[in-house]
Amino acid sequence: MSARTNKPHEIVERALELSRADGCVVIADEESTANLRWAGNALTTNGVTRGRTLTVVATVDGQQGTASGVVSRSAVTVDELEPLVRAAEAAARGAGPAEDAQPLVTGVPASPDFTDAPAETSSAVFADFAPALGEAFARARAGGRELYGFARHELTSTYLGTSTGLRLRHDQPTGTLELNAKSPDRTRSAWAGRSTRDFKDVDPAALDAELAVRLGWAERRVELPAGRYETLLPPTAVADLLIYQLWSASGRDAAEGRTVFSTPGGGTRVGDRLGELPLTLRSDPHEPGLESAPFVIAHASGGDQSVFDNGLPVAATDWIRAGELNRLTTTRHSAGLTGLPVAPAIDNLVLEGGTGRSLEEMVAGTGRGLLLTCLWYIREVDPATLLLTGLTRDGVYLVEDGEVVGEVNNFRFNESPVSLLGRATEAGRTEKTLPREWGDWFTRAAMPALRVPDFNMSSVSQGV
Repeated sequence: MSARTNKPHEIVERALELSRADGCVVIADEESTANLRWAGNALTTNGVTRGRTLTVVATVDGQQGTASGVVSRSAVTVDELEPLVRAAEAAARGAGPAEDAQPLVTGVPASPDFTDAPAETSSAVFADFAPALGEAFARARAGGRELYGFARHELTSTYLGTSTGLRLRHDQPTGTLELNAKSPDRTRSAWAGRSTRDFKDVDPAALDAELAVRLGWAERRVELPAGRYETLLPPTAVADLLIYQLWSASGRDAAEGRTVFSTPGGGTRVGDRLGELPLTLRSDPHEPGLESAPFVIAHASGGDQSVFDNGLPVAATDWIRAGELNRLTTTRHSAGLTGLPVAPAIDNLVLEGGTGRSLEEMVAGTGRGLLLTCLWYIREVDPATLLLTGLTRDGVYLVEDGEVVGEVNNFRFNESPVSLLGRATEAGRTEKTLPREWGDWFTRAAMPALRVPDFNMSSVSQGV
């Protein structure tokens, strides 16, 4: 009998019944995906997949403390359920005391839909999008450009049960669209991406029109040397930089002197002003259009995530408030070590507090500068300053007297997002965006464009 012939909540309950450990957490992730791919103005592939992953966390109390063992497997059959639970218990007994050990979470009201069937996506999610994409292919073909890209929709229903009585459920839709337009000789390329929950708010015609304009800009080529330039970072680029900043905002690491958020001699920079612009960087599991899990879902411990915190409610959190560092990410354990408030990571990110001007209006207000499309291959250089390096991609444009006058070569950059927030002279209108670099892991973001007067283009890149 396949595990899929049993309801997910029944699998969770059965695993908890089988547990002989002092504590147990069971997470069942029911996943379904639908996708489309296209190249040269024609669909190439499409498909739908489904699967289940089961994670068992066993905790065992001992004289030295509480140990934990975690085992995850996919496509688990009913006959394999008990061996999976026993494997987690064996892992716990074979491990030393867990540094992050805390009592398992209690007292969270059960999700009313815990016993309902999982939500599933299908090719029907593209019912309106696919015909509109076909029309975009026709327009692109008539305009002498080729469209490449993919659309993906994933729906994950997560069921979380614990030996302390938690019974929680969260459905997470995640949709991404990436679209490239290329000239027939492949010398010019432009990119656009969108994040969506259901593809009802994605307009292929508008995206194709945007890319056609950018390919037109690229008909004139200007070579520029490395250097510092006034630069307009679009929302997607801002998202990629600030997501990395969020991932690097560990309260424990900061308190131990290992990050850009540490202070000399010990302590953190919480309370410090990071920039003159009154920008607020925040996360909220109930943010409209960017909704994410309202409780901790931790398949493993590490960094500022703990399996002992599974089911802990998360609330709206301001990481930076009106330009001042307000919170760093913590588990219950690391909060106790550092004296910082408990602040689990949340799966969305919003930057707001700008002028409300569109990117087009910001271009119109630029004397001379660069307009980026997106960033790529971002890597950390120095954790003490959060210095990052990476490449520009798919279009860097020269702006003169409020107009785009041509495309310039790509660059490698060296910048810290913390420093950029401190040096930015303008933030525009906050809008939903798809991070180009981190879109496989983090898709729920809303960012403004940023104007940076001296963005460091450290060398010229030969990439397209």
